[in-house]
Formats: sequence, C-alpha cells, structure tokens
Amino acid sequence: MSKSETKEATIRQLYTELNKYCSSADYDKALKAANKIIGLDATEWKAAKCKLVCLIQNGKFEEAIKFIERGTSIPDTTFEKAYSEYRLNRAEDAFRTIQAVAPGAGGGADQWAGLAPNLKELLAQILYRLERFDECFELYRNIIKNTHDDYDDERRTNMSAVAANQCIVGSGGGGGGGKQQSAATTNLPEDTYELTYNAACALAGRREYGEAERKLRTSEKMCRDSLEEDGASEEDIIDEITIIKVQLAYCLQMQGRVKEASALYADALRHKTNDAALTAVVSNNLVVINRDQNVFDSRKKMKVATSEQADQKLTSRQRKTIAFNNCLLAYFASPSECGLLASRLANAHPDLEFQSLLVRVSQLARDKKYREAVELLEAYAQRLPAGRTVELLQVRFAIVQLQLVAGNRKAAIETLESLGEARYQPGVVSALVTLHLGLDNKQAASEILKSAVEWYKRQKSATISDSDLSDMWRQAASFHLRGGEPETAAKSLEELLRTHPNDMKLLAQLVIAYAQFDPKRAQQASKRLPALETLTTVSEIDALEATNWMMIAKAVKRKPNQPAGGGRTTGDQSPGAGTPSAEQQQQQAARKQKRKKRKGKLPKNYIIGVLPDPERWLPRYERTGYRKKRDRRVKEIIKGSQGTASGQADQL
Repeated sequence: MSKSETKEATIRQLYTELNKYCSSADYDKALKAANKIIGLDATEWKAAKCKLVCLIQNGKFEEAIKFIERGTSIPDTTFEKAYSEYRLNRAEDAFRTIQAVAPGAGGGADQWAGLAPNLKELLAQILYRLERFDECFELYRNIIKNTHDDYDDERRTNMSAVAANQCIVGSGGGGGGGKQQSAATTNLPEDTYELTYNAACALAGRREYGEAERKLRTSEKMCRDSLEEDGASEEDIIDEITIIKVQLAYCLQMQGRVKEASALYADALRHKTNDAALTAVVSNNLVVINRDQNVFDSRKKMKVATSEQADQKLTSRQRKTIAFNNCLLAYFASPSECGLLASRLANAHPDLEFQSLLVRVSQLARDKKYREAVELLEAYAQRLPAGRTVELLQVRFAIVQLQLVAGNRKAAIETLESLGEARYQPGVVSALVTLHLGLDNKQAASEILKSAVEWYKRQKSATISDSDLSDMWRQAASFHLRGGEPETAAKSLEELLRTHPNDMKLLAQLVIAYAQFDPKRAQQASKRLPALETLTTVSEIDALEATNWMMIAKAVKRKPNQPAGGGRTTGDQSPGAGTPSAEQQQQQAARKQKRKKRKGKLPKNYIIGVLPDPERWLPRYERTGYRKKRDRRVKEIIKGSQGTASGQADQL
C-alpha cells in the first residue's frame, strides 16, 4: 500500500472516531481527533469545522477566534466568529462581523433580508445586547413571519421581551412615542408564563404598577403549574419563580409597599440564585430602601451590585442607575470616596454630569464649604451651551439653595433676579416676595409683584395657562390691598375676572379696591353684584335658626311658637298657640313656690349655738395646737470614734 493510500485510510479511521466522539458529546476527544486529521491534511475543511465547533462547545471562544484568524479551509466562518465574539461580550465586533457579509448593508428596513436564518437569529440577539430595540423588534417580526419550526414559542417570547424593553426605555427618556406604539402592536397571546411576565414588565415600564402586579402573580402561578407538569424539581421551580418575584417586589416598591417588597427581596437573596444580574438588581433596590440607614449592610450589597460579573449582564440603564446609587451611598457612608466616585460617574456617563456635580456640592455643603460649592456650580453654568436653558435654571436654583442654607438672603435675591424672564415664573415670584418680606422690605416685594403682573399682561404667554397664574394673581391682589395699594390690586383682580367672570367674591374684592380710589367705577362694578334678597332664602334662615351653636339643647328641640310647659294637643281649646293660659300660669307659679332649698347635712357631734372649729378641714399636723409625739426609740446620738463616751466626744 502506498503512502497516499495509508494516509487516506488513517484519515477515514480518524473521521470514524471523530463522528463517534461528536455523537457522544465528548468534545475533548473529538478535538484531538480533528487536530490529527488537520495535521495529516490541512485542506480537510470538515475536520477544521469540527475543531471549531468543539472549541465553541468547550467555551474556548478566544481560541476559536484565533483559529479562524490564522486562516482555515472552512468555506464560511461568519457565524462561528460572530457567535464567539458575542459570547465574549464583544457585541459591537459581532455586529460588524455579520454586517460585513450582509447583502443590504447600506441600510433600510430590509438590509438583513439576504442573511442566512442562523445569522438572523444571532443578529437579533446581538441587537438586543446592543440595546437597539427598534431594529431588534423588526428583525424578530420578520423571522417569525418567515420561519415556522419548533422554536416559534421561544421567538415570540424574545419578541415580547424586546417590546417590554422598548416600553422601559421609552418611559425613561426621550423618543417614547414610536417605541410605545411598536410594543402595543405585538398582539402576542399570553398563553405562557414567559409571555405573561414580559407583558407585566411592559406595563411596569409604562408605570402601570397595579396592573403589572396582577399579571406577575398570574405568571407566578402559571410558572409553577407548568414546571410541575414537566416534572421539574422544587429547586428548579424556585429558581424560575425568583425572577418573577423580584419583578413583583419592584412593582410593590414603586407603589410604596416597601415592607412587602423588602421581604421578597430578602427571600431572593436567601435563595442564592446563580443569576448575577438578578442579584445585582435586588442588592441595588435594597440599598434604595435602606437610604441612609443600615449603611454597613448597604455597602456590602452595593459591592455585589457593582461586581464585574454583574456588570457584564446588566443593561446600560441598569449600570448607570447602580453607579449613581453607589455615589449617593458614598455620600452617607464614605465622604472621602464620594468625590472620587462622583468624578468617575461623570466620566463614565456624561449625561449624569450635573447629578454627579450635585453630589459633590452636597458634600461640600455638609462640610459648610458653601463658597467652594457655589464656585463649582458657577463654573459648570459657564460651560453650558446657550440652548440648555432648563439645566441652567436648575444650576441657578441649586446656587440659591446653597446661599439660603448659608444664610445669605441678599445673594439669593440677586441670583433669582438675574434669571432674566424666568424670574417672572410664579414659583420664582413667590420666592422673591418671601425673601424680601423676610428682610422687611415690603416695597421691594410690592415692586416684584407689580412687574410680574405687567409682564404677563404684555406677554400673554401660551406656555403657562391662566389657571396656573390664578393663584399668583390672587396673592398679588391680596398683598397690595393689605399694603394700601388698591390701584395695583385692582389690576390683578381685573385679570382674574377675565378668566373667572362668575366669581362674585373676586368682584366684591374689586369693588372694595375701586372704592378706595375711584368711587364711580366701584358704583358701576357693584351693579353686577347679586341683590341682597337673592343671597339668602327662607329655608337657609330656618336652617340657621335650627343650628345649636348659639342655643341650648332644649331650645333647639323646641318647635317655633311652642311654650316651655308643653305643646298643644289636637283637643286643646286654649286661647293661643304661643301664649299659656291662666290655669297654666298658676300651675307654673305653684311649682316655683313648692321648690324649697334643701338643708345641708350637719355632723353627728354638732352642738347647737357653738361655732365649729375653723381648722377642722386642715390635716392634724397643720393645726395650731398640734404637738409631735417624741419617739422614745430614738436615743442620743453618740459622736466620735468607736468606744468613746459622749462627753469625751464633746471635749474633743
């Protein structure tokens, strides 16, 4: 037999062993067999394919990628390379690997239409990991439409999970409209506990926590029934139910039912699940419940939540929330670390730069370094671009709060007055008036209200409704009336009457204001007031007389025109209903005469004609003739050291 024939025979024998090892899932031996085949013939792409699969099955993803990059005879390794990168948490690299072979890579809704089915499934998972939920949702919709096999339930479950995340992201930030719509159009049946759970998560994302709680309890029951039918062990059932219970605890926590939520969280930690992301979420939520209490326990839980293992499983939104809570915890537990963590938070999440700055400023304020805190906020305000007006106002209000905590009211007034047109907002006007009155500067407070009234007259701002300004108009009118400025008060009341034309109380106040500087206008306005006769009715007068706040109980129960001696019966023939007859008057007089004053009781030993002892009500020891009896048991106290007589003690 020639060498080539011997070689082919050896390769055939090795393929037989390779097939046997792969069938029995013995990937270590299969890998050795594949290496022998490749060693004999590097062009054997089937052996190379088997080697690549064995590396992936054994979790050796780095080796698999290196093997692919060295060059192999395998016709297409896109799926294996992208999957290995995905498992190594390099989702961006995996996405680029698939994008490189996509026929419609230029963009559009059908850019993934030409991909192989297995690449589409993997790409959907990659898009979910990248939190590109809109693209992921559309891709799953396309896969479900064009694929029918035994994995349809899993695809529907994944699609509902994507829809739930769309609701969560949409409720937490901008662009929620389109996301909410796509999640609402899934129309997926809730016939499994996974679909019911995902539907509950979508409701929680829309802040419908009561309905979400109901669905989660249903999902928990469905989960237990389903797993018991499949013969799962109790430990496996608890593992699966723990995820549902943690989400249920979150819904209870958001409804303010903290004790119930804490109990469910504690049960989840006691079970010691292997899901690092779930443990991190539970630990973070318990830290939030603890707030500034039980700080030592909170630090241990936060250490678990910020572990590297959990960080790889969490979404970017969850990582951001945990990082911010860690910074807040450091404010209470470790002031020395607080500044460092705040800086890291700002660097890792630029959108939380202002929140991290507030944490640092709060720490400085706690140390009474108010000037340094204000300088930090001022420097941040100067860096803000011109378009970020809302954030600039937040910075200014934080500065005002620091100035007030430091007791510098004048500086706070200057900061509020430097807000431009924002100083005419009702809340700012109220703060300025309060601060000026606190400094006993009524004139300045009056000018603030005047300028605010005039500004709103000129602007007629559409951003603030008249109902929102009603309280400010009322306060301005009341303030100016008390301050002796009826003309200014009349202007505020006129603005109020435009939005509340039927409010007679406002009209009456306007008449009072007019009467102080323009009697003719007061007379003219008073004609619109209701007539005095229309203000009260007979029934109201009767009800007022029947009330018992000015009369005794008997007078309240007594009917009108009814005498005190008793009312008339049907057969009475007395002269009048309200006047007692002569016979009744005599009976009343006789009753009065019969009433005699009752004599008081006298003591048994009372002697007539002898004045009683005036000190008879005093205790015996307080009376004048009291003499305390001498206690014979008390003997003369002997002074001095032991054994000396009384006389010797006196001599000493």
